[in-house]
Amino acid sequence: MAQEPQHDPNVLNVELTEEVASGTYSNLAIISHTPAEFVIDFLQVLPGLPKAKVRSRIILSPYHYKRLLLAMQDNLAKYESRFGEIQARDEWFPPVSLGGPGLA
Repeated sequence: MAQEPQHDPNVLNVELTEEVASGTYSNLAIISHTPAEFVIDFLQVLPGLPKAKVRSRIILSPYHYKRLLLAMQDNLAKYESRFGEIQARDEWFPPVSLGGPGLA
């Protein structure tokens, strides 16, 4: 009798579809929250245009938001130790006015 392969409960099998694998470019993120969740809206802002649409929205529990934040901080530190510090200047980004359906 053949044995079935055992599943390791510590290994996560991740599926990435072609559509998702191509990604969505974003150069601005707006983060908001309620007591129950964090919402990250990713936008693409084009020079000279006063309007930008949300391209993707991710909703996270506070626990998963904090885990994402820690993972991003760790990856940023590794990136900057290899390639140098990233210069981030507020004057590069326009002020944001939230409006339209679903945004307040």
